[in-house]
Amino acid sequence: MSKFGGSNNKKEVPAMSSGSLSDIVFMLLFFFMVTTQMRETENKVIVKMPEASEVVKLERKDLSSYINVGTPTRQYQAQYGTDARIQLNDSFKTVDDIRDFIAAERESMSEGDRQFMTTVIRADEDVRMGIITDIKQELRRCSALKIMYMARKAID
Repeated sequence: MSKFGGSNNKKEVPAMSSGSLSDIVFMLLFFFMVTTQMRETENKVIVKMPEASEVVKLERKDLSSYINVGTPTRQYQAQYGTDARIQLNDSFKTVDDIRDFIAAERESMSEGDRQFMTTVIRADEDVRMGIITDIKQELRRCSALKIMYMARKAID
């Protein structure tokens, strides 16, 4: 008889232990909870960003406050119409409310970061320039002079 020969003793493969399965599930759950960013505001206006030849990425998004300008989404058109509207955080506002919005955004920042605050105007490409000019005038009145326009890179 050979040492490695055909013996009829077939060894069974042990069953897989499910003891660590719950650890793996909780580790994945924790990973996704930590890495997922929740949307801060709901988009209530439709914005198709204009094209730009030169695009620079915003370095610190936490120091930015966003002003969205565009036509209301379909669910809000019955209430607000189809004219361009201003969205600050989660509600429709007028140009007169921008000053209070900027003051509240500044108060939420630390003292040292307030000088680096950037106002980002995210406007639809079909919005009339009159509403953008009104927003810029109001931002000047409340000394929010650092303004960026959100755009997409032009496809060559």
